[in-house]
Amino acid sequence: MRVSLCEAVGCWAPHAMFSVLSYGRLVARAVLGGLSQTDSRDYSLVTASCGFGKDFRKGILKKGMCYGDDACFVARHRSADVLGVADGVGGWRDYGVDPSMFSGTLMRTCERLVKEGRFVPTNPVGILTTSYCELLQNKVPLLGSSTACIVVLDRTSHRLHTANLGDSGFLVVRGGEVVHRSDEQQHYFNTPFQLSIAPPEAEGVVFSDRPPCCCSARFGNLLVLHVQGPEEASPRRTERGACDRSLYLSPIEGFQQRPVPNRNEQDSQLAEHQAPSPDAADSTTFDVQLGDIILTATDGLFDNMPDYMILQELKKLKNSNYESIQQTARSIAEQAHELAYDPNYMSPFAQFACDNGLNVRGGKPDDITVLLSIVAEYTD
Repeated sequence: MRVSLCEAVGCWAPHAMFSVLSYGRLVARAVLGGLSQTDSRDYSLVTASCGFGKDFRKGILKKGMCYGDDACFVARHRSADVLGVADGVGGWRDYGVDPSMFSGTLMRTCERLVKEGRFVPTNPVGILTTSYCELLQNKVPLLGSSTACIVVLDRTSHRLHTANLGDSGFLVVRGGEVVHRSDEQQHYFNTPFQLSIAPPEAEGVVFSDRPPCCCSARFGNLLVLHVQGPEEASPRRTERGACDRSLYLSPIEGFQQRPVPNRNEQDSQLAEHQAPSPDAADSTTFDVQLGDIILTATDGLFDNMPDYMILQELKKLKNSNYESIQQTARSIAEQAHELAYDPNYMSPFAQFACDNGLNVRGGKPDDITVLLSIVAEYTD
């Protein structure tokens, strides 16, 4: 696999494993008119990515496809194409923990599982579950928190299977319209569902919407919910101007030293506070068509660009060669990045804040990760 990297803005696109040059018309139809045909051919995703870290020094791609504290991956297996994004909780940095380590390791583990064939295309939650369990079993503790979104295209069935935990997400565009999208998961305003691993002494004060898995043997790392009231979730600006939810939902903010409860007490706490469903990630299945456009991104995009702006940018995608896809992904990421630092712009995030009784205006400076994919015919 060859990688095309634009270090100035952190853009990446995988080398062609199949021919895509013949699908320019399909892309045009997806943007302008859509496709209605179905057939028995195998499908695949042509994907490019671009992103920015809110810290300009991190505005290039790091190991594991990370933009700031965001991370992503694109992987292929004979049965499916799989991609994912994760948004690390930045507040861990205040306690000496690199937030990108958790999100980056989570995505790299997902990528490895796909390449090894250790997944079922119809069960993207399983990929997330197994990856999280592996993190829990690390001999060296890996601390942090992250949202996550996994998208799987089953080549043969032409179905898109997704799992979303938190406020990252995806859009499926056909005929210039959004025909399918993920649902954002929030406990309350600006407090998304997330996976977490924290030191044992911080149990009970970190949000963790854990997937069901066999990692109960490491119970000390399975964290229950410390449910703060909505009044504790008002945005606070960092020195860089970023509205960082993790500073008021920081991993051990408000933590007080206390004896670690015994196992029975822990079981009681977990039963009381864990996510209401044993399967916290929101899962969907959707039939796709050739030429469909799939946009997967972290909240840094969706908090700064409403759907109509994203669709305007997608109209610029006139063909399906890698350069065109990457350029469009870059254009979307750049516009979101610019709007994030506009103090007068009424961003989707600011509108949502106002709806929740908060006087907020402007963009939301944040890490931004964009994966732009087109459904094409698969060829060896």
